[in-house]
Order: sequence, then C-alpha cells, then structure tokens
Amino acid sequence: MKRIFTTIILSITLLSMDAQVAKLSGPRIGLTMVSSGSLASILRKDVSMFSDEIREEWTGETGKYGAVMSQYGWQWESRFADGEKVVGIVEWIALVGGMEKGMFLPSVSSMVGLRTDKGIEFAVGPNLSLGGIAMVIGAGYNFKFGKLNVPVNIAYVPSMNKTYTHEAEYNWIDEYDENGNHIGGYELEISPEYSVTHPTGARISVMFGFNLSK
Repeated sequence: MKRIFTTIILSITLLSMDAQVAKLSGPRIGLTMVSSGSLASILRKDVSMFSDEIREEWTGETGKYGAVMSQYGWQWESRFADGEKVVGIVEWIALVGGMEKGMFLPSVSSMVGLRTDKGIEFAVGPNLSLGGIAMVIGAGYNFKFGKLNVPVNIAYVPSMNKTYTHEAEYNWIDEYDENGNHIGGYELEISPEYSVTHPTGARISVMFGFNLSK
C-alpha cells in the first residue's frame, strides 16, 4: 500500500513538473500583415473607422494596398489531455493592435490544438475582432534558453467579404397653392438603396512570447 501511494505521488509530481514546463502563458508582442481590404484601408487612414466612408464604393487608390500593424497582448492556456509526447491545449489570446497608429483594435482568439515535447504546436479556433468572427489557424515553436521559453507563433486569418447596405435617401418637397399657401409635400427619392461589398483582408501575424519555466 505504501509503495502504491508513493508511486501515485511521484506520478502526480512528474506530471505537474511537465505541465509547468509545457505551459507557455504570458505576454505576446508581434506584427500583423494585412492584405488589401477594409482593415488595411482603415490602418492606412484612407477611410475612417466609424464613419460612412467604409460603406462607400471605393475609387482611386483606396482598398488596393495592404498594411502592417503592431500587436500587444496576453495568452492564457490550459491542458485538457496529457501524454508522454503530445499535450492537448486550449489557448485564449487577447490582443490590441494598431496602437502605433493611434488606434485601438482589439481581438480575441480561442484556439484548441496540440503541443509536442519538442515545443512544436498547432491550433485552430474562432477569432473575434471589429471586423466580425473568423477562423484563425496557428502554428508555433518554443525556443528554450535555459529556463527562458520564447514561443514564436504564426497565425493566419483568411479574408472575408463584408457587405454594407446604404439606405435610400430622400428630400422633402414642399407644395404650395397658387396663392403661396403651404398645402403639403412629398418625399422625393434622390438616391436608391444599394449595397457594396469589400473584403476585410487576410491577416498573417508573427507573435513572440516570454515565459520562465519553474
């Protein structure tokens, strides 16, 4: 009985030590490259973020070029499966982008994946940003320098087409009789309802983290 108890305690201790080494929660910094689309146009300040400019039919150079923005945030993670060579992980990554441009562009990702004992990982899950909900696919590798972990991850969010609808516009026309008395009026349509579709732009992020193993 004593031997069984000692074996259980030793096993739990070893798993806990492995979990501390494998867990890579901590700060994240990096860059996101954005292909041409609505987000790139906002970053380039070709259009304003919260104005009707984004709903316009783009002409000229607007919407034709990509952009780059910084990212800063934090990653939390937990394990749902322990293995000798592979560990199942759930990651939550909260980021704020575009601060170097005076913008606040938050995003949150929840990713489920695997990490090997060599530090290689792959994960996939939903991403929520101001552009809406999309799928993010990520892969990474953990570089170890003594007790210092430096996880490097590459994440890809595909572009989506987003449709913006313009309401019809009207002018009120007053009517008068022959004596100049106001007798009513009517609405005259000056612009019919229509829609425009813009791509949001694909995003490729390269992120670096820092973590001290115990």
